[in-house]
Amino acid sequence: QVQLVDSGGGSVQAGGSLRLSCTASGYTSCMSWTWYWYRQAPGEEWKYVSLINSKGITTYRDSVKGRFSISRDNASDTLYLQMNNLLREDTGMYSCKMACLEGDTWEDYWGQGTQVTVSS
Repeated sequence: QVQLVDSGGGSVQAGGSLRLSCTASGYTSCMSWTWYWYRQAPGEEWKYVSLINSKGITTYRDSVKGRFSISRDNASDTLYLQMNNLLREDTGMYSCKMACLEGDTWEDYWGQGTQVTVSS
């Protein structure tokens, strides 16, 4: 059974930094994969934050460009999101998602989420 565990959230002041982690277990291999970070601000829907794919391509939503950095350690099967210069509007629940190509089908797996709170 695939399991993703998010961690690293917390409360910080604006301008501070946090590094989120997402550790995966229970899956054998993916023919191709894309890892995502999403966030959900209070009262809002989940929104894409960043992705990294199996070719090493990374993308970010405009509001976090230059401040956030996504990476993945293949050896430990851990996804990271380094968040610098945090703003109040970065507050929310953050969750990782793994899209895994299994055969000819893409399967999505989600972490349980980790809360980030940024205060001014």
